[in-house]
Amino acid sequence: MAVATTTPRRPRGRRTQWQVFLSALYRNKLALFGVVFMITLLLTMAASPWLPIPSPTRINLAATFQPPSAAHWLGTDENGRDVFARLLAGGRVSIAVGFAAALLTVVIGSALGVLAGYFGGLTDRVIMRFTDGLLSVPVFFLLLAVVAIWGSSITVLVVALGFTRWMGPARLIRGEILRFKAMEYATAARALGAGHLRLMVRHLLPQAMPALIVATSIGVGNVMLIEAGLSFLGLGIAPPTPSWGNMLTASQFYMWTAPHLAVYPGVMILLSVMTFNTLGDVLRDALDPRLRSSGS
Repeated sequence: MAVATTTPRRPRGRRTQWQVFLSALYRNKLALFGVVFMITLLLTMAASPWLPIPSPTRINLAATFQPPSAAHWLGTDENGRDVFARLLAGGRVSIAVGFAAALLTVVIGSALGVLAGYFGGLTDRVIMRFTDGLLSVPVFFLLLAVVAIWGSSITVLVVALGFTRWMGPARLIRGEILRFKAMEYATAARALGAGHLRLMVRHLLPQAMPALIVATSIGVGNVMLIEAGLSFLGLGIAPPTPSWGNMLTASQFYMWTAPHLAVYPGVMILLSVMTFNTLGDVLRDALDPRLRSSGS
């Protein structure tokens, strides 16, 4: 006699992590708009080599301050360069710098935070007092000194941002490790013979990943603002490489004759920073089980 078999099903009411994220994103209309904007922007930047637009560095002094047209979708700047092409090229630089610097910040902060929280004692005191000392120094002025000494190339800017902004993530991860290392699963892993490295990497650090993801998302927007501020002072990405920051800087001399040159990069910076900050809120709501349970 044939025996009926059934396939295992997910418990009723249990949602996947992806479904939780999409639900939180749908509830936050500002974040949803930002994500749609960022996806559209990234796809347009990826397709820019095949778009009928000039090179972003092509200078044509006979066509300066041209209005939008079929040849120049957003017009031209003070050197006759295509504004739309420069916005796309500058976006690639600004977003790449934001992501790279934010990731470097989180990597450094995570490593030091895990060591401080796991070992405690003298290790914790030394790392945290060093962290507190750096937190007492204004980061922006520290960046000014680093960039003024070593130059303003993309590599120097990313490294400088990463090594001057890791303190916040380090304190955050330390707190998470202190919270999780005393839990039963960590005690059981230690009793079964797990070494220090395995405990930190396989058992404790994954528990802090939600906080790391949120910190990275918010950090991208903050780095983009810092890069724009440095460029405004002439210490950011150096021309002719375009970035939204140095485009905004160049436009300040033409505020009365061509104010739109400041509007375009300013709006792009505003929308991008808003996107990453609101996305951080959505990720926090989706990844934190305490917030999920209270909101359900």
